Amino acid sequence: MAYYPQQMEAAYSLIQQYNQLIILLWLKYVLFSWRWWLQVFLSIIPWILWFKFKKKDSKDRLIYASFIVIIISSWLDLLGILFGLWSYYYLVIPFSPAFFPWDFSLLPVSTMAFLQYKPQISPYLKAVIFSAITSFIAEPILVWMGYYNPKHWEYYYSFPIYIVIYLIAYKFSVATRFEKL
Repeated sequence: MAYYPQQMEAAYSLIQQYNQLIILLWLKYVLFSWRWWLQVFLSIIPWILWFKFKKKDSKDRLIYASFIVIIISSWLDLLGILFGLWSYYYLVIPFSPAFFPWDFSLLPVSTMAFLQYKPQISPYLKAVIFSAITSFIAEPILVWMGYYNPKHWEYYYSFPIYIVIYLIAYKFSVATRFEKL
């Protein structure tokens, strides 16, 4: 245990070297490429569209649900990357996660749209439809476009995870247990 701080410093040194390499690669290959512009677009436009078409009386509930989606999806993506299950490429900003457009924009906004559209439909049915679209259409498109590499992951592994994420977001969107401050 006496060498633990030295080993941690060695690990931090590797992280610093990694970050420097990421910045160099980003400047040379990513910044202002068509993939970079598309990610910038996909990070901003969904939120603009949602603000334009949202139901005003449900705005707070939907934003609350979207934050839950952001927290869960980004945490799961981080775990997947750390364990080498998949990787993302083409960072919007070198100091942000490469999954930023997906977990902080597309996934929460599409979840809010599903929650808002036809609320009388069973949340379980909507969760299955949402999950099928995300797992079997969106993920393959991300692979085809070169943004995502599912190294040790199959699309059908994502299917139940997206169902759970949607149902958790639904549960938070209909919560009524808020007390006044």
